[in-house]
Amino acid sequence: MKATWEKIDKNLVAIDVEVDAAQVTEALDKAFKKVVQKVNVPGFRKGKVPRAMFEKRFGVESLYQDAIDILLPSVYSAALTETGVEAVDRPEIDVEQFGKGQSFKFKAKVTVKPEVKLGDYKGLEVPAAEAEVTEEEVAEELERLQQRHAELVVIDEGAAQNGDTAVIDFEGFVDGEAFEGGKGERYSLELGSGSFIPGFEEQVIGLATGDFKDVEVTFPESYHAENLAGKAAVFKVKLHEIKRKNLPALDDEFAKDVSEFDTLDEFKQDLKVKLADRKAKENEQAREVAVVEKASETAEVEIPQAMINTEVDYMLRDFENRLRMQGMNLDLYYQFSGQDESVLRAQMSTDAEKRVRNNLVLEQISKNEGIGASEEELSEELEKLSGMYNRPVDELRQLFASNGNLENLKADIVIRKTIQFLLDNSKVATEVA
Repeated sequence: MKATWEKIDKNLVAIDVEVDAAQVTEALDKAFKKVVQKVNVPGFRKGKVPRAMFEKRFGVESLYQDAIDILLPSVYSAALTETGVEAVDRPEIDVEQFGKGQSFKFKAKVTVKPEVKLGDYKGLEVPAAEAEVTEEEVAEELERLQQRHAELVVIDEGAAQNGDTAVIDFEGFVDGEAFEGGKGERYSLELGSGSFIPGFEEQVIGLATGDFKDVEVTFPESYHAENLAGKAAVFKVKLHEIKRKNLPALDDEFAKDVSEFDTLDEFKQDLKVKLADRKAKENEQAREVAVVEKASETAEVEIPQAMINTEVDYMLRDFENRLRMQGMNLDLYYQFSGQDESVLRAQMSTDAEKRVRNNLVLEQISKNEGIGASEEELSEELEKLSGMYNRPVDELRQLFASNGNLENLKADIVIRKTIQFLLDNSKVATEVA
């Protein structure tokens, strides 16, 4: 196989590939074995038609597309390796020659990683890593724990307030007609959560148990269901029950219930230590973010849209996984938020571009500074993962190697080392009076 390449635009290259006739013959043989299983020829069972008869009846050309499909993935991958081209999107393939007894010639146009021109990345100013915890922060954490351990108590008298959980029946109508997905029974809605259509929850506040109300709202213009977007709707609502949080008292009994300590004072002291540890980690993460963004700001790079799209795809899958952990899915999220996939992707696009840019800059810095991942460091990383997932190191190594993620694991190590390099070569930002 021969492969050459040329740059035809900023982030676009053309790769010319020629595969020898022997590989074409092998691909045609494989294509015949595949296709012959599906053809019907009188006098022969499926899969038993002689090759010569098949080609006479259907023509050898009938095997070409299957043979190309068989051959192309491996030879394209080999061409990338041979030329050193780093593709970031699917190629546009133009077959120039393919036939029995001939070599296979094709041209692949593909988007590649952009060139990164680094600016200053040493001596960058980043925030100090202080972790002092104030009494106010301890009090705020205690309040959060109160909220978490609060008991929902049914309120028999009085009206629903912001923060209450209202158990409701509802049915939505547009132009007097009920619409699909607009009905629910005994649905628990936390008022003020913003989980329903804008304006809905505010109109439930003030209702008492047993009350009925027509809640009038307008669907957002960007609502995922086109037949409802921008439409005025009326929801017929019945309030079955009001549940309100009953906060536990902050005393020694509370400390015993939520911790291993006997007194509130002991618990507060331990909480202060844990908050300091958490704050230190958060501050260190903030320093990492700051130093990477500063290095990225000084670099020059033109990011292909294909790389941004790929990152948005990843972010969308991650968001869906997190929704599933909360008992939701994307369809429910779209329904409650009034958004659709195009709106969500547009919202993610800015962060996706920043992530791609930062990774490209870190990758270039690691190359400039000769930062790599040793086998010892890879083994240490696998040891950590082994402890997390309770699986043998050798098994994890084989798994990562088989699915192609071993190199990704090394890349993660390199990225972390590069960020640490930037921090080690940074200086603490001076406060402006």
